[in-house]
Amino acid sequence: MQLAKRMGGDILLESERDRGSTFTLYVPLSGNSGSEQTVVPTVSKVATGRGAVQCVSTPPLPDDRDKLVKGDKSILIIEDDLNFARTLMTMVREKGFNCIVAGDGPSGIHCADLYAPSAVILDVMLPGMDGWSVMRRFKDNPATRHIPVHFITCLEERQKGMSMGAVGFFTKPVTPGQLEEVFSTIEKNVSQSMKRLLIIEDNPVEAESMSTLLQERTLEISVAGSGGEAIDILGREQIDCIVLDIGLPDMSGFDLLEHIHRSEHLRAIPVIIHTGRDLSHDDELKLQHYARSIIIKGAKGPERLLNEVTLFLHLVEKDLPREKQRMIRSALDKEAMLDGKIVLLADDDMRNIFSVSSVLNDKNMIVIEAENGREALAKLEEHPDVNIVLMDIMMPEMDGYEAIGAIRRDPRFRTLPVIAMTAKAMAGDQEKCIQAGANDYISKPIDIEKLLSLLRVWLYRQG
Repeated sequence: MQLAKRMGGDILLESERDRGSTFTLYVPLSGNSGSEQTVVPTVSKVATGRGAVQCVSTPPLPDDRDKLVKGDKSILIIEDDLNFARTLMTMVREKGFNCIVAGDGPSGIHCADLYAPSAVILDVMLPGMDGWSVMRRFKDNPATRHIPVHFITCLEERQKGMSMGAVGFFTKPVTPGQLEEVFSTIEKNVSQSMKRLLIIEDNPVEAESMSTLLQERTLEISVAGSGGEAIDILGREQIDCIVLDIGLPDMSGFDLLEHIHRSEHLRAIPVIIHTGRDLSHDDELKLQHYARSIIIKGAKGPERLLNEVTLFLHLVEKDLPREKQRMIRSALDKEAMLDGKIVLLADDDMRNIFSVSSVLNDKNMIVIEAENGREALAKLEEHPDVNIVLMDIMMPEMDGYEAIGAIRRDPRFRTLPVIAMTAKAMAGDQEKCIQAGANDYISKPIDIEKLLSLLRVWLYRQG
């Protein structure tokens, strides 16, 4: 691994029980073509027991990667449906961009690292690594987190994609008009050099503090002290991102969000909730319907606010002052986020308890185990300092739905993050878990990377 890193490459491992493992070694090479530098990747692969994943050096369609020179505009398409990828590639070239095509998640990640595309069109249902994982890798990497990503996928999970920092989300099948909108959105994000942020905050000291924190040479900031003033600004200025305190003097923040949501030209603006107000579970559910991110004012607020604003405005991290880069990295410090946190793991399947506990212990998390819902409540009573709960749904004596409901009825645990786990993957399960009071949902068999990502997200939101 260290040797690959020192060569500018990486090693990916994929493993499946009783099937074997695939090790993929990526090693980029740079060569010269005339006076311009052309990027030429070379990839090697070692596989054991499984089918190979598409390599970076072998594009699934003849694309423009070998023609690229430094400064070229390009769009990376990560799509395993080659017929649809071919259609997108034709449109990309018609819009004046070079095109790079990857047929799976790992290849897409490495194409982004190697070619630094202007934008990405991303599917979710991909071989090797799904689109959610690809997106997380993009947004965790300082070199790629600013790249605009537009999802086109068969899943109807727009809110999830947009909350991760996407510029757009369409569900297949897409119409010609929607494809035009995809490229219009991408062109706007690629060509726009100056971004505009609206801070809606009635406390002038707080508003000034946020403006000072967020001000950059490529960012214009407007401040509104009331909902009416915000509506006036939104009506006459193009705004790219909103930071909103929901405690306004003239109207509810929810009413302002509803106004934004009803407007066709405003509803696409990412909204970051930045508030010191205690939020009920119902408030959080309503806000998540409208807003991309919820930040509670507090000790870690500045780092989180800076991270979210730069994410949704697609600001290039390396162009920021070093201190702001450090603040963003601090907000994204994954391992530190899990270190020392207490997790209550409730599951009647001891195999699952053993496998999940082993992983969490490796992350220096403290795991408290329970075999059913009733025991989980007793453990929570013994350890009220638990930071997050992983709750299986199908358990004896008291199932997960009942246990989650009991947790939510206790004022001490009203905001305690709860992630539901179930072996059932039937339609409606997620909604039932959320209605019972869970914050999120993961199906069995547990995808460990997805679980760790969910833990980071909810511990991050908890502050």
